[in-house]
Amino acid sequence: MSQNKKIIFSLIILLLMAFGLGMLWLTQKNQADLSLLSDLVKTDLTNPPENFNQPDGASEQTLPDPVSLPALIQKQFDGRDLKLGQVLAANESYTRYYITYQSGELKISGIMNVPKGDGPFPVLILNHGHIDPAIYTNGRGLKREQDYLARRGYVVIHPDYRNHADSDKDSSQHLSLRLGYTEDVINAVYAVRESGFTFFDKENIGMLGHSMGGGITINVLVSQPDLVKAAVLFAPVSADYKDNFEKWTRSRRQESEDIIAAYGEPEANPDFWFNVSPINFLNNVKTPILLHHGTADESVPLAWSEKLNNALTQAGKAITFYVYPAEPHEFINAWPQVMRRTAEFFDQYLK
Repeated sequence: MSQNKKIIFSLIILLLMAFGLGMLWLTQKNQADLSLLSDLVKTDLTNPPENFNQPDGASEQTLPDPVSLPALIQKQFDGRDLKLGQVLAANESYTRYYITYQSGELKISGIMNVPKGDGPFPVLILNHGHIDPAIYTNGRGLKREQDYLARRGYVVIHPDYRNHADSDKDSSQHLSLRLGYTEDVINAVYAVRESGFTFFDKENIGMLGHSMGGGITINVLVSQPDLVKAAVLFAPVSADYKDNFEKWTRSRRQESEDIIAAYGEPEANPDFWFNVSPINFLNNVKTPILLHHGTADESVPLAWSEKLNNALTQAGKAITFYVYPAEPHEFINAWPQVMRRTAEFFDQYLK
């Protein structure tokens, strides 16, 4: 073989050896990568590392229907920006102010009676019953109670609720089964706590509700059990929302059709109706309750308060229940006794 051919042959051998070594390296690398991939597949993702991010929307728990008490339980509230407006009235015992505060994105109007003298004073949130928003005016409802309790040394706040008086409007309120009203009174408490007014005793806050406002109060007690220290109910609507729907809403054709289209009939969608009924969440209650109802109430059946009292008693909750013979929905002859008992009850827990 000539010298040139020997050189060419040697170069070919060297190239073949280099190619073989390269292929061997690639094979080993691929095996290492496959081993790493296998280890990752075997990783227990039921206990992911701290830096493991689930895809957007992934959750082990299903979020509750936004129109439900479970959603209200989970909600973060931001009541704030409580402002005193003009003086509406003044007497020897207290000054009455027009107020506004923020409930989420909505401005809520109301009134506040502030006792004269040295504070701080315990606070009562008063939740009025149903009054057609078309005729409702600022601070209307529970006027006697507003006056009586302010004279007993309480700051009395009476929210108007959304869609009432000067409050901002919420066009979806009928489809939220008025749970927005519950949000507004919860945010009233948060607005008190967030404010800088020194006449508030922010550690001692109670709540009173009449009729629909009693139902709102029950919603508060089951969804925010640490919010207030004492609660009084005057002839509250049913704690089983199906009762209220059948008694009042069913006859309002357009509203009832919208609700049934959105959520179904109670028999067809029992889970939804269960979750908007506070009677199913009474185990959450921590607040002592005083309940008043008259036997001649033609608006709200006495049987609804009896049912609530029995359920609270069976759940081991602190409930005091008074029944007033021949008294109507608003209380007349027994009203002084109702208010004396109410004031003594609040004094026990808030003073």
